[in-house]
Amino acid sequence: MMHNRPVSFGRAFAIRAAALAGLMICSASALAQQPALPTIALSAGIHVIRAEVANTMASRSQGLMQRKSMAQGSGMLFLFDQSAGHCMWMKNTLIPLSVAFIDARGEIVNIADMQPLDESTHCAERPVPYALEMNLGWFRQRGISAGALIKGLEQLSAPTR
Repeated sequence: MMHNRPVSFGRAFAIRAAALAGLMICSASALAQQPALPTIALSAGIHVIRAEVANTMASRSQGLMQRKSMAQGSGMLFLFDQSAGHCMWMKNTLIPLSVAFIDARGEIVNIADMQPLDESTHCAERPVPYALEMNLGWFRQRGISAGALIKGLEQLSAPTR
């Protein structure tokens, strides 16, 4: 037989607080786990790059935040909705990076080095639809500079220009 007892205010509050705490823990865990992004094979001369593709507002906003390392030869390609003077920063980004801003033809416009947790902006020198982040110094160590071509971008849907 079931008895209906009134629940005291303190007990009701404790139950709600416990439920809220559980929900917050689950939410934090879900946020900490970044969804797997699609990858693309790119090349810069003889150098092969395995790049994750950040092609949504959410994936571009998250970028490489909170990651502690990135494998050599790996990077993140930001595919923007349209060519513009896009800028990058290192908020909540723990690893030093170099970013290449790339035009619609695949030509590197400029490269900027970025330090962990630095919130200053690094911008494309002219409108671009792509930015490629690699470990700090990756481009310089391979003699890759402005004017070099990144191949493989044609596999992606072209952003509006």
